[in-house]
Amino acid sequence: MNFGRGGTDARFSSSRIAGAAKARLGDSPQRRAARRRLWLRLGLLLLCSVLVTALALAYPALSRGQELLAATWQNPWALGLLALVPFVFYRITLGEDSGTPRLRLGTLQPLAEWPVGLRVWLRDLPGIARSVGLVLMILALARPVNTFAPQTADEEGIDLVVVLDLSGSMQAVMDNLPEDLKGYVDKRPPAIRPTRLDAAKAVIRDFIARRKTDRIGVIVFGKSAYVLSPPTLDYHLLDLLVSKMQLNLVDPTGTAIGDAVGVAVARLRKSHAKSKAILLLTDGDNQGGQISPQYAGHLATTVGAKLFSIQIGEGKEAVVQAGFDLFGQPRYVSQSYPTNPELLRELATKTGGAMYVASDVTALQASFHDVLDKLEKTRFEASTASFEDLYRYLLLPGVLCLALDALLRSLLFRRFP
Repeated sequence: MNFGRGGTDARFSSSRIAGAAKARLGDSPQRRAARRRLWLRLGLLLLCSVLVTALALAYPALSRGQELLAATWQNPWALGLLALVPFVFYRITLGEDSGTPRLRLGTLQPLAEWPVGLRVWLRDLPGIARSVGLVLMILALARPVNTFAPQTADEEGIDLVVVLDLSGSMQAVMDNLPEDLKGYVDKRPPAIRPTRLDAAKAVIRDFIARRKTDRIGVIVFGKSAYVLSPPTLDYHLLDLLVSKMQLNLVDPTGTAIGDAVGVAVARLRKSHAKSKAILLLTDGDNQGGQISPQYAGHLATTVGAKLFSIQIGEGKEAVVQAGFDLFGQPRYVSQSYPTNPELLRELATKTGGAMYVASDVTALQASFHDVLDKLEKTRFEASTASFEDLYRYLLLPGVLCLALDALLRSLLFRRFP
């Protein structure tokens, strides 16, 4: 009998050991229930992610779906931030449990049942909304742009190249700017007077603002000549380039009129416009350069371009700023700059143009508009392309997703952030 009790005790002890081993190996009912809950949570997490993403993308897909697929990204570097989204997604959903406060109890019997309720099943929804909103905000930051196909239309206008002198003599003072041109002059202290370059820039920018179908290019020159812009209909870009011109943009120690006119002719040689013109603005004589002004005028006639020369100032002594005095006020002195009106008149006459003398800003502005009155207009084919920023179609649902995250945490789950 003792042997039998010993055998029973042995079998009972073995079963206890096996049960303990199974418990340690994770085969306990509690552990199996925990695994089922985890898989159920993962499935619900995936389902909610798909639903929230579909709802968030509904607006951009219905509004600009095809355009977004074919968009070009102006800030492609921002797309690299998408690599952080999986980490954020895990941290504010599954990873949030690691930060949940815990309390040690003597018995777990009251907590043996799994918590139930809507808030338990939807506790990952705020994290999903935040992650989807973050993705949409990053895509909006990358700035998708839709480029419309260029539209071709017959326009009426002329091809015109403005050749502007940036030599040192353009620093001479030119007062009495009209009120309608003062908005085109850079802000400066009241004691500093506008220069000839300021006046020329203001007149050119006003001239550009009044154009609609004229293709305009700009050449700047000093000791050498450079293309600031070929003839174009992009008036916004042209105005921006002209506004940035300064005396130190090129070497101001020369006045290469011949080179500048030659470069302008090169910009017009492939033009098919019936009316082609070169507007030469200078206040000095030809000094330096590789091409003589007379030969440059001959080149202008070969391409059918008329040259209109505008002499800024009357060739007398000009007033220039010579630094500041001891009280910080600008100091002005008189200085003589040589001019050659005969050369400018010869170039204009040889090419069928006209010569103007602009002693003040009003005369300079009138000279520009008189040139257009003398030119015959022609028809040409203009191709324009337009762009549309699409980021707002991603930004709006992204903001709404972040707002949904905040509302759910503060109202339903009573936790924020």
